[in-house]
Amino acid sequence: MKTVLITGANRGIGLEFVKQYSKAGYQVLATTRTPLEDNELKALSQTQENIKIFSLDVTDEKQIAGLKSMLSGQAIDILIANAGYYGPKDEQGQFGQVNTEEWQKTLLINAIAPLKLIESFVDNVAASKEKKIVVLSSKMGSMSDNNSGGCYIYRSSKAALNAVVKSLSVDLAPQGVKLLSLHPGWVHTEMGGPNALIDTNTSVTGMRKVISKLTKKLSGSFIAYDNQSIGW
Repeated sequence: MKTVLITGANRGIGLEFVKQYSKAGYQVLATTRTPLEDNELKALSQTQENIKIFSLDVTDEKQIAGLKSMLSGQAIDILIANAGYYGPKDEQGQFGQVNTEEWQKTLLINAIAPLKLIESFVDNVAASKEKKIVVLSSKMGSMSDNNSGGCYIYRSSKAALNAVVKSLSVDLAPQGVKLLSLHPGWVHTEMGGPNALIDTNTSVTGMRKVISKLTKKLSGSFIAYDNQSIGW
């Protein structure tokens, strides 16, 4: 049985990844900061033996180390760094209103934490058959696509994440590990809001197809859920 590790698995896109990969026959290692409070995820794990839930705050390096110890020797075919943070909309959208503390928090969650997570589990991924690492980015991190300005905090955090993925695709190539930066689309979730264009099923179904086609040649790419390449 192949294995996928998914962070931020308690709701939205992360939860949909859990549903689809478990249905596809993968062993799913689902992480969340609040495992005792996530009723839908708990219910899934109680009815499906191939889902295991772990407590993890991706910004806590001690917790990451603890999970690494628990999963020692466990091959991970696909690592999906899904956990993310948008920040307060009213303090990042306009010039002159950027909250420095929120900016630092967002950079920590969206760019630094994925790198530290990957550092900890790269050997698990390298020991697998698929050897794939995927991070959930956003088209808002694309500089070439930025025609509306604003959103300084979120845009910069995802641009930083894309830079991390690109460097990792070079540094981890000798181990056969492949990296991908994915744009999930504008998805109807708590973060995406009620005006979003697609649902989680559409987004995750598309992203899984993209992930399935990830090769060494495509490693380091920035691709949308509908398989469209995105400019940096």
